[in-house]
Amino acid sequence: MKELTLKYGCNPHQQPACISMQDGSELPFEVLNGRPGYINLLDALNGWQLVRELSMVLDAPTAASFKHTSPTSAAIGLPLNERLQKACFVDDLKGLSDSPLACAYARARGTDRLSSFGDWISLSNICDEVTARLIAREVSDGVIAPDYTPKALKLLQEKKKGGYTVLKIDRDYEPGQLETRQVFGVSFTQRRNDRIITKDDLANIVTQNRSLPDSAVRDLLVALIVLKYTQSNSVAYAYDGQAIGVGAGQQSRVHCTRLAGDKADLWFLRQTDQVLSLPFLPYIGRSERDNVIEGYINRHEEDVLAEGAWQKYFSCRPNPFPGEAKRAYLDSLSGVALGSDAFFPFDDSIIRAHHSGVSYVAQPGGSIRDDIVIKRCDAYGMVMALTGIRLFHH
Repeated sequence: MKELTLKYGCNPHQQPACISMQDGSELPFEVLNGRPGYINLLDALNGWQLVRELSMVLDAPTAASFKHTSPTSAAIGLPLNERLQKACFVDDLKGLSDSPLACAYARARGTDRLSSFGDWISLSNICDEVTARLIAREVSDGVIAPDYTPKALKLLQEKKKGGYTVLKIDRDYEPGQLETRQVFGVSFTQRRNDRIITKDDLANIVTQNRSLPDSAVRDLLVALIVLKYTQSNSVAYAYDGQAIGVGAGQQSRVHCTRLAGDKADLWFLRQTDQVLSLPFLPYIGRSERDNVIEGYINRHEEDVLAEGAWQKYFSCRPNPFPGEAKRAYLDSLSGVALGSDAFFPFDDSIIRAHHSGVSYVAQPGGSIRDDIVIKRCDAYGMVMALTGIRLFHH
């Protein structure tokens, strides 16, 4: 297939719309089911690059959950403990521990479930039946992978009454060195970002604390590779082989850090006894539980504990989650990794990161206030590496 006609572009009034290769060659993927849209394909191609690189660098099956050209999370296929399985709503999924790829997607989907609602899924390895069963029960737009087992493909082809989009990407496809895009009739050409990030990029440690365990190296690489495919400005928190909070597309560095930190805090708080023991009514579905849990933790628009509200969700009224109890729990955390796609101009982001248990930081460096940022890291006992690599993505 050399050209694929799309229903419309970013919006329904943007017609006609299609995709093709600039040199007239075959597209590097095939549509096995459904009909992808313009934004679907942007997410699919960005997501595939992310999982391919992360899988190659860390030598592990990888999955990503994408929404609007940024990942909500990405993860490698490490097993989930019982608490994390319950927080991710996969404790009932048979065979989960037998499929590292399913574990990767369970983590990626479970990180920021509100943002992942209606996501695009990218898988580094052949999609197996367990992964397909997990995908089949979540609300998503489509999936891209290098291939699918027959049982997995059959399950996915039945999703959305047969309309679910399934793409098969050529694992060996490599684009040319130069990439071109048009904005307002003007063509932009640049070398594509083919710089592979490795542990060697973490060698320039500038803090007093220079202890960087293998687990921290892994998590910093997860954060940096996620940022490489995230709309800038961006910051990512990572822990246990997955991105646990992504702050994308903000104009200020500290706002990226706050947004990502709030998401990381929510991910941790979802795993507390206070939240895992919420007495949900049996007919409340996963998506509605996501909204209620965030409302319970953050006391957003609807007070889910108010009289007349809690009865809609719970069999009995849960005890509130006091702010001081949440703060005490978050203050007990450590070992979180933080990556930034550009330098920190001030130390305010480090202060915010400290409140989410960050112990390890990787950023390009190059600010006139690098010394102030390093000093703040030293005050908290953090380890910081200056990579020298800016990772803007637009």
